[in-house]
Order: sequence, then structure tokens, then C-alpha cells
Amino acid sequence: MSGGVFIDGVWRVGAGAEAVSVDPATGEVIWHQAAAGPADVAAAVAAARKAFPAWADLPREERIAVLRRYKDVLVARTTTFAEALSRETGKALWETKAELGSMAGKVDASIKAYEERTGEHENAMVFGRAVLRHRPHGVMAVLGPFNFPGHLPNGHIVPALLAGDTVVFKPSEETPLAGQLLVEALEAAGVPPGVVNLVQGGREVGQVLIDQEIDGLLFTGSAAAGAVFRRHFADRPDVILALELGGNNPLVVWDAGDAEAVAALVVQSAFITTGQRCSCARRAIVSDDAAGRAVIDAVAALSERLVIGPWNGGEEPFMGPLISNRAAAMALASARAMPGKAVRAMTAVDGLSGAFVSPGLVDVTGETVPDEELFAPLLQVRRVGSFDEAIAAANATRYGLSAGLISNETAHWDHFLKRIRAGVVNWNRPTTGAAGTMPFGGLGSSGNHRPSAYYAADYCAYPVASFEAQGVANTLGDIKGLRE
Repeated sequence: MSGGVFIDGVWRVGAGAEAVSVDPATGEVIWHQAAAGPADVAAAVAAARKAFPAWADLPREERIAVLRRYKDVLVARTTTFAEALSRETGKALWETKAELGSMAGKVDASIKAYEERTGEHENAMVFGRAVLRHRPHGVMAVLGPFNFPGHLPNGHIVPALLAGDTVVFKPSEETPLAGQLLVEALEAAGVPPGVVNLVQGGREVGQVLIDQEIDGLLFTGSAAAGAVFRRHFADRPDVILALELGGNNPLVVWDAGDAEAVAALVVQSAFITTGQRCSCARRAIVSDDAAGRAVIDAVAALSERLVIGPWNGGEEPFMGPLISNRAAAMALASARAMPGKAVRAMTAVDGLSGAFVSPGLVDVTGETVPDEELFAPLLQVRRVGSFDEAIAAANATRYGLSAGLISNETAHWDHFLKRIRAGVVNWNRPTTGAAGTMPFGGLGSSGNHRPSAYYAADYCAYPVASFEAQGVANTLGDIKGLRE
């Protein structure tokens, strides 16, 4: 192993306690290093601060060249990187290969977004010209999640580097190997020393990092953590906070026709990545009639057919494990505590590690359920009497990340689109639909600034409006109220 931290271009052993990464499918330790200590974190921020002026002053074309080389490294390392992601997260190899593709694709998307949203624009004026430029903020702290430990922090880091910011990156303590591989790829691409720094560790390392003199915090994770960060920086409005905080996402099914076709969309919305996507559907809202009951039955039947297993178990799985045994135990406890009727109970999976669970389906019609994001393959179903009731039920959440409508009626979609309160909306597509060339994010407790996708350019640089004349002109005639 290279070492637990990467500071100012040097890999070294951290001064903190040992950090460990475990394959959730087998319990095997696949990574262990000493985590960063407080002095390591301070040194990483200092290195990023020192490197910032030279990196920011580089012509943008030179920063682009570095990032294009990074893309080439990712493409070349796709197989080994994807396999490492599958071991560390338990995700199927088809998913982690797609994640690597998204990481590589982020480079060109970010270049386009920078030019379109935060480039340089000039207009002629009677006195000369008005110019809009964008300048980097400085040192960005990036805190990564475990569910997409390459793609999501990459979605912050690439646009930040493109803008001229420098970075201190702390991966999730659940996926340190993914963070190391990402930084190794940037190192191989020739990122100068100090421009990207890596500190490994748990919550305590993150706390030390946000206590430093940083200029921005770019985070993907829970709403509870986001609330902590907002309070922490309440007296520091100079620190950019870009927070993507998940959702309690609704999926409305109304006048949709074939129940089996509907079930395929519902299952892909709710159970992909073992329910560990912030855009997964957590609540299905159906008509309280025979058609709605047929959808519930079809989802339950299709759930029974899903292959659950390790990424390298021989049969390609739809679902792998949750990120840890602890996460699975918490999910099972939450499922048992949920009010309503279990249509299909979430259970442990015989013959597999304690991190594996089966998908669950609970009819909560008439019940009051806490408005929380359960990061697991558990779908609530609520039956309602009208389409307006369905939209009201969909909007009955403090979150507003993703929402979906499955319907053959264009009029329903037009109405849904006007009334639904969400930042990402899908029609006859899974709620997990997203694109790097579009904004991603939501309202309310789902965060701000549309982090990681096309609008990331907006928070990685600030606008500077300048009004310029090439030479000094005599403007005495423009001054009113002068004595002769």
C-alpha cells in the first residue's frame, strides 16, 4: 500500500489510528492503513493553500490537459479499479464498470459546463468593455460517500480542479481504497504536488478538516450530516457549502397499463444498488383499486426473481450486500419497526454474509411513517383515491431530491410536472435517472447548489464583473457640479 495519506505529492503513513476496509460480501480485510492525525490534516490544508496560487494561475488549457490525462488513466485502469470498487462496496461489476465510465465522462462534461456556465464573456461598452470572469475560491474540502466512492467525489474534484481550486479529499471510512485509487489516478496524470491531498479516517478526521481554514466544503451524504455542517459554518458565510443530502423519494403509478412493465420500473427505482442510491424510490403511491393492487402484486413477484449475491459469485447479481453488517442490522430493525402490512418482508439472506438482505415491500396505507431516508432496499406502498391525492402524498416530505411518474397519460405528466416538488423528475423511467450533462440535486432537506453534476461549475468559482478601458481618458466633462 502507498500509505494512508497523500500530502504535497508524497504518500506517507498517517499519524492516526489504523483504518480498515472490509469486503461486505466476505468480511475479508482488503485495506488497512494508519489514518490521518490532526497534524496530517493541517499539513494537507497547508499544502493545498501553498499550491493554490500557482495552480489557479495556470492557463486553463494546461489544467484541462492534466484532467484529460486523468481521464485516460481512468479508462486504462477501468478493469482493476472497478474490481476494487466491487470488493469494497459489494456492488455488482456491471455497476462499478458503469461508475468508472461516469468518472471518465465527467471530465468532458465539466469542461463544457465550465465554458458554458463560468467561462469568460465580454461586451463592448461606450467607454471600453465589460468583462465577466470567474475566479477559484481556494482550498476545497471534499467529503466522499460510500455508495459511489469514485463517481460522487470525482464529481466535485474534477470541476474544482478545472476552476483552479486545490483539494483536500477525505473518502468515506467505509471505502478508503476507492479514495486512494482515485488520487493515484490523479497523481499518474501529473497533478502538481499539493493540488490534491488525501486524508483517510472516520468522523473525527472530517471534524478536524472542517475546523481548518478552508474555502469550501463539498459533501454528499445524509441530511443529518448536512445540518451539522450548516450549523458549523453559520458564522462563516465565506465558506462555500455544496451539499447533496439524499431524499425520501416518491414514485407515483397512475393509469399505467401493464402491471409487469410497471413493476420493472418500480424495482429498478427502489432496489438497484441494494437501495443505496440517494435517488432510489422509497415510497410508491398507487391507485386504491384493482389496478393498484395488481402493481403491488407484480412488484412483489418480480422482487422474488432478483438475483442477490456477491459480485464474483458466478451468477451475475442484481443486488449485492449493503455496505456492512452493521448497516444491514439497522435496515432490518427499521423494516421490522415500520407500521403497515409487510407484503414482502425484508430478511437476511441464507448462506451469505450478514450484510446481505432481501428487498422488502410494506403497504403503509393509512399509517403515519417517519419522513426519513432509509438507505436500504425497502419500499413503502401507499394506496390513494385520486391523482391529486397521489401528488399530495408524493410532496408530503421535507426532502425534494427525486420523483417519478409512471403513466400512459400525457395530461397526468403535465400536471405532475407542474405540481411535484423535486429537483430530478422522471416520467416512465426509474427515479434513479440522471445525466452528467444535467443538474442534479433537490430542495428542502435534500441539499443545495445541485452538487456533483453539470452545475458543479457554479460553486467551484465565483464571478468577477470588471469594467475596463484600455487607456486613461479625460473624463472631466462627465463630472457634474464642477466650478469653472
